[in-house]
Amino acid sequence: MSEKILVVEDEQKIARVIELELEHEGYIVDKAATGHQALDKAQSEKWDLILLDVMIPQLNGMEVLRRIRSAGSSTPIIMVTARDSVIDKVSGLDQWANDYITKPFEIEELLARIRACLRNSRHSEDIQENQKLQILDLSLQTGSREVKRDKQTIQLTAREFDLLLFLMQNQKHVLTREQILSTVWGYDYYGDTNVVDVYIRYLRKKVDAPFAHPLIRTVRGVGYVLKE
Repeated sequence: MSEKILVVEDEQKIARVIELELEHEGYIVDKAATGHQALDKAQSEKWDLILLDVMIPQLNGMEVLRRIRSAGSSTPIIMVTARDSVIDKVSGLDQWANDYITKPFEIEELLARIRACLRNSRHSEDIQENQKLQILDLSLQTGSREVKRDKQTIQLTAREFDLLLFLMQNQKHVLTREQILSTVWGYDYYGDTNVVDVYIRYLRKKVDAPFAHPLIRTVRGVGYVLKE
């Protein structure tokens, strides 16, 4: 069965090019040109993935993303923008966007990111709804995506949660940066592996720093491991 993708883009020529490329790859595609159209279609139909431009009329892409997530939808969403801004990227990821791509982009990169998001989504669906992972006083619930340590709830972004999940699934096993990129980011990353170090630092501030016993360890020259 072909996956359904909603393309939210107000520039008609760009939207048409993306539509033709996706249809050529075998996807079922529909388009929306405004924030209200995007929200209506996102909430009235089931989508396997939404490609969401940030700069669209009526409601901008960030507001559309916020409302989709507030409604409880976990549909994979890739944000698209012409602005190469760290603030935009962090804002999108903090509101549970699955990925981010900046215009202009090569269509091959977009297709790779779409395949990765769909692959990760299928993998997430395979995870037991009520699976609970634990190490010492740190617990993670896959179904509710709830993380607690010492009975305190820890708020994580989507990427931070996926990173912690991978570490907990492989606790006591040293993971290289390449392994983490391949699984958590889900595609051949276009850039260096420093992004892993950045997110490990984010995770440590929330999971380790406020507590007595650090769990995320650096193995110099290799990668990271979660262990007592």
